[in-house]
Amino acid sequence: MPFTDIPFTETARRALDVRWGLRFSGDPVRLRGGEESAAFAVDDHVVRVGPEWRSTEEAEWCYAIASHASTEVPEVAAPVATTEGRAAVRVDGRPMSVWPLVPGRWPTRETPGVLAQAASLLARLHRALAGMQPPPRPVPSGLEPGLDGSEPSAEPALADPELDSWLAEFHRTHRNHQAVHGDFYPGNTLTDGGVLTAVVDWDEACVVPPAVEVAYAALEWAEQESAIDIAAMHSFLQAYAAAGGPAGLLDEETLAQLIRHRLRREAVYFHEQRRLGVVHDMEDFAYHARRLEVFSELRP
Repeated sequence: MPFTDIPFTETARRALDVRWGLRFSGDPVRLRGGEESAAFAVDDHVVRVGPEWRSTEEAEWCYAIASHASTEVPEVAAPVATTEGRAAVRVDGRPMSVWPLVPGRWPTRETPGVLAQAASLLARLHRALAGMQPPPRPVPSGLEPGLDGSEPSAEPALADPELDSWLAEFHRTHRNHQAVHGDFYPGNTLTDGGVLTAVVDWDEACVVPPAVEVAYAALEWAEQESAIDIAAMHSFLQAYAAAGGPAGLLDEETLAQLIRHRLRREAVYFHEQRRLGVVHDMEDFAYHARRLEVFSELRP
């Protein structure tokens, strides 16, 4: 997985002082991860610097979702506002934001009870966001295109008219759209002492039926390197429903088809990154090939 090499510049350092009123004398520490945005530990804060193509308005819209969730879910940190009350500002042509630094590391499947914790956390996130009515997202998220069945896959291996028809019917009958995190997987959470302590990276927040996020999260939290752990996916779904998640308990077809929609969107992102000049290694190509296999394996 290629990570971005966005630097922490002197302009960013000055922005912390002038825009946020934060002074520090040490060197920022680049945090692990970040395909699009770079995160730096600066004293007791995290500074996130996004890609040039992401507008400040889009970033602020997403961070408003995080701020709303933070009022009810302690694992969500709200962005630190500038002295003018902004959640993000333009620095070096990129959106920059500041967040509280939460200790922790990425969870693994070996973390005891992590799957049930994640499912419960997602249910609490969805309940906290269910009543929010944000304005339209300035730019559609990567998850939204094709969710209504109107955008067949451009990649031949992912063409599936039956999936298109299913998505169109899902879109017609599921009107309970709400704000969601948009990318709830282990790499966007932190654990400390075996306990999930944070949900981070809200740049893919969007408004969709919560089932869309639940389905993909079930795969991400239960997937093994070489196989799909069906039993673990079902455990995730059951724990989410037991915790009162608004999507309830997903049936087999809904689970499979919504995962397949997300895999299509991943493929679009993969090819778009290549078009933009991102260099993928053999591991990235193998991962992409495996996702195409999962798309076929999950066909109802």
